[in-house]
Amino acid sequence: MLAAQIEDRPDNTTRFFVLGRKLFTPSGEDRTTLLLSVSHTDSSGALFRLLEPLSKYKVNMTRIESRPSHRRKWDYVFFIDIEGHADDTHVAKALAALKRRASLFRVLGSYPRAVQ
Repeated sequence: MLAAQIEDRPDNTTRFFVLGRKLFTPSGEDRTTLLLSVSHTDSSGALFRLLEPLSKYKVNMTRIESRPSHRRKWDYVFFIDIEGHADDTHVAKALAALKRRASLFRVLGSYPRAVQ
């Protein structure tokens, strides 16, 4: 640790990512981060249809963030955090279904969940 208690607010939580090629094995308390999009994010129900497999396979989504894709107007990509490791059986099934529905599908990583 380079420095401790660097926050300027006591309720602040800062998260850091370590980028690398090493894959983490499932710990039992994991999160997985995804990058997803569909061909026409401006069509009615597009996001619902994309994310439906998460409900089907009982995978909890903990965060979703949209960003413009820069491909065309009103087209977005979604950064999503889900509970579980990509190698967990129910998560793997949900990811396979998401991949079939998505025009862009990337698993950015699975990692042990932060301790609060």
